[in-house]
Amino acid sequence: MSLIKAEQTEKSVYTLEFSVDKATFDKAISNAYRKQVGKLSVPGFRKGKAPRSVIEKMYGKGFFYEDAINEVLPDAFDAALTESKLDMVGQPEFDIVSIDDGGVVLSAKVAVKPEVTIKDYLGIEAEKTVAPTTDEEVEDEINTIRERNSREIEVTDEASVMGDVCTIDYEGFVDGVAFEGGKGDAYPLKLGSGNFIPGFEEQVAGHKIGENFDVVVTFPEDYHAKELAGKEAVFKTVIHAIKHVELPALDDDFAKDVSEFDTLDEYRADLKAKITKRHESEADRAFEDAVLDALIEKVEADIPEQMYVAETENYVRDYDSRLRMQGLDLNTYFKYTGMTLDTLREQLRPQAEKQVKLRLALETIATLENITVTDEDIEEEIQNIAKAYQMEADKVREMVPADSVAQDMKVKKAMDLVKEKAIAK
Repeated sequence: MSLIKAEQTEKSVYTLEFSVDKATFDKAISNAYRKQVGKLSVPGFRKGKAPRSVIEKMYGKGFFYEDAINEVLPDAFDAALTESKLDMVGQPEFDIVSIDDGGVVLSAKVAVKPEVTIKDYLGIEAEKTVAPTTDEEVEDEINTIRERNSREIEVTDEASVMGDVCTIDYEGFVDGVAFEGGKGDAYPLKLGSGNFIPGFEEQVAGHKIGENFDVVVTFPEDYHAKELAGKEAVFKTVIHAIKHVELPALDDDFAKDVSEFDTLDEYRADLKAKITKRHESEADRAFEDAVLDALIEKVEADIPEQMYVAETENYVRDYDSRLRMQGLDLNTYFKYTGMTLDTLREQLRPQAEKQVKLRLALETIATLENITVTDEDIEEEIQNIAKAYQMEADKVREMVPADSVAQDMKVKKAMDLVKEKAIAK
């Protein structure tokens, strides 16, 4: 097995030609014959006993070629790729050049990492805006905490008001006909939650326990059930129970109950500081994203399609993994959303393209800036990975080559450098 030639046929794409000698290929054909002979019925022979020569005469000399090529291809290609010293990305495309008495010659279309040019990557300017913290935000935060600490009080002789939790039965009709999914029994509805169709909750307010009444609403034009979108519906409704939600008084005692502070003023000041810090963190993330977007725009390279395809598939696998953590899988997700694998790929493709360009940019910067990592750095990172994934360090070393860890660390250092030198406007 040897490399015949490596020829650049497109930008960032090479075609490798490599050979498999006759002895190796003949052995692979013999192996294919032994695997298949038991499945073949040949007149005049018991099943599994027909000689190879008879089968080849009956079905053609190349009958076992496909299985034989599949056997020799992996090792032959790996040897040719190593000899070519090409940095392959994505999946190769194989073809058969020739099969004769001398053996077999194969070809592989191989995409490689492109040459990247990037300039002015230090000192990138981007806008950074920290949103002001308003008194309204602070009060909204306090009200959220109050709602979490509220209590419900049974109401027996009063009409419901917005904010109450009402236990209701309801059944919906369109043009006098009940529709699927429009009925509920003993449903606890908080008036003002916005959980029901716009206008529904407001019409429940003002009614007492045991009262039967109609709620008339119109489904939104973009309602998910197309057969109901834009239609007027009448819901026959009755209230079985009303609970008034009582919020705790907004005083120093409330602050003591929900925080480590003794006064409401101290609690408000602390909330304001936390919201301000949150705004600053959001601004930092937005600034860094803008810097990296600007960095991507500076990349000049003929990036092969295979790199985008491979990264998109990585995103698909990651998406599937996250779904499985929630007890779903892609097929179930597609069933409920109406999506397909192709539409998911289309959705993830822009993100994958950005990631490919960003990685190429940072790898190039790491080289230009002579960024290095030590053996100690690599070992520390392996320990961090092991801790994060709750694995043994030796297992991490088996799964992730040290060279790969080192390259990832260089990329991270390059990213840190770009962010550090960026200028906020």
